[in-house]
Amino acid sequence: MAFDMIEAMTLIAREKNIEFDAVVETLEESLLAAAKKKYDYTDNISFKFDRKNNELLMIATKKVVKEVADKNMEISLKDAQEIDPEAELDDEIDIYIDYEAEFGRNAIMTAKQILIQKVREAERNRIYDEYIDKVGTLVSGVVQQIDKGNVIVNLGRGEGVLPIKEQIPREKFRQGDRIRAYILDVQQSLKGPQIILSRVNNEFLKALFSLEVPEIYEKVIEIKAIAREPGERAKIAVYSSDDRIDPVGACVGIKGVRVQSIVRELNNERIDIVPYASNSEIFVTRSLAPAKVIHIDVFEDEQKMTVAVEDEKLSLAIGKNGQNARLASKLTGWKVNIISESEYDEAKKHEAEMLVPVVQLEGVGTKIQERLIEADISSVQRLASSSVETLIKIEGLGKKTAEALIEKAKKFVDELEEKYRQKEKQKAKEEGHDKQSEKLKEEDVFVDDKDYVTEEDEIQQVTAPDFEDLEEDDD
Repeated sequence: MAFDMIEAMTLIAREKNIEFDAVVETLEESLLAAAKKKYDYTDNISFKFDRKNNELLMIATKKVVKEVADKNMEISLKDAQEIDPEAELDDEIDIYIDYEAEFGRNAIMTAKQILIQKVREAERNRIYDEYIDKVGTLVSGVVQQIDKGNVIVNLGRGEGVLPIKEQIPREKFRQGDRIRAYILDVQQSLKGPQIILSRVNNEFLKALFSLEVPEIYEKVIEIKAIAREPGERAKIAVYSSDDRIDPVGACVGIKGVRVQSIVRELNNERIDIVPYASNSEIFVTRSLAPAKVIHIDVFEDEQKMTVAVEDEKLSLAIGKNGQNARLASKLTGWKVNIISESEYDEAKKHEAEMLVPVVQLEGVGTKIQERLIEADISSVQRLASSSVETLIKIEGLGKKTAEALIEKAKKFVDELEEKYRQKEKQKAKEEGHDKQSEKLKEEDVFVDDKDYVTEEDEIQQVTAPDFEDLEEDDD
């Protein structure tokens, strides 16, 4: 019987990948729980596995006394000496109990259930401890099943879940497919640890490049930023600490073999690789490739840039549904407004026309105006776009004065812009009126073919049609 128990415990330890000692400890706890169902008092009862004889022992420890007052805790000297002839008063003696004979069927079933539960808990804790350290890494597994859109992945020792929101759009899986994913999180639940996987996280793309490009794994090349719309397009900015290595070329690989491998893994997601630059203007310009940037205006306070490209390249720079511009903005961290070269020139022309010298701002003293000009704030528009922090650096300007100046300048510019809009609106209205007047009215055309004059007709013989009975056009 003992060998059957050892074999069973060894099998459990091997199948569940649990230490043998942990199985023994769990069995001891299970039998103790069963003993508590049979005995009213179990404080002096314990279980011990005898490795030498491969036997699990149930022991009741009792104190040797002259007269027994509590049979659960005490034993008479006579009975003690029958077990151990050298036993004396006040000694503690271990009494071995045949638990198989002592325990009934219900108690054994309870022990079995507790054992199964404890083993499951130990297995869950092992899986959790193993995978919690793997959060943020790439794993590979086999699709086990698909449940309500969620993909259950067999990872070997654990089971991962790829939720719908973490799947690449339009990507389909079938049972038995091998899949790579990024471990996003590991959560404890009643059913065991939940290993949450992702294929849309930016770190998944980074991990794939690290796997395919040795220079990234060795940290010779660094991925500085990633912007991605899963399943559609991605942009990554790369930088090499070694001037001899081209970071873009290394990531693309010979004949594009490296990047194409990643593209296939991502369900043909297009990937743009751009060289990183610490200079924001250069970085934004590179991120908008293949469109060529002609002009660029930087607004540091708003973390914004206005970029002008060739008229015929505008749609290329913006991309389908604004995708290229959106990804460039995410990649660089700057708000990027893309306009055509003609729009840029028109805006600059308008800006020049609207430019008002700061000296024309009413209510501002001569000394303040002079100091503003010295600080290269020569126009009201420039003053309106300045920050309080910039103005208080000017000698003689406090915070309250700076706030008042900016507020006054903004109001002035708003009024100026409103006047300009009204003027443009009136101009458009007049132009529209002129165009409307150029439209043909009903009385300006002939009613039927016989009234038309051709080169073959004798003009002298043609009489003008009578329009008196025609209805006036609603316009």
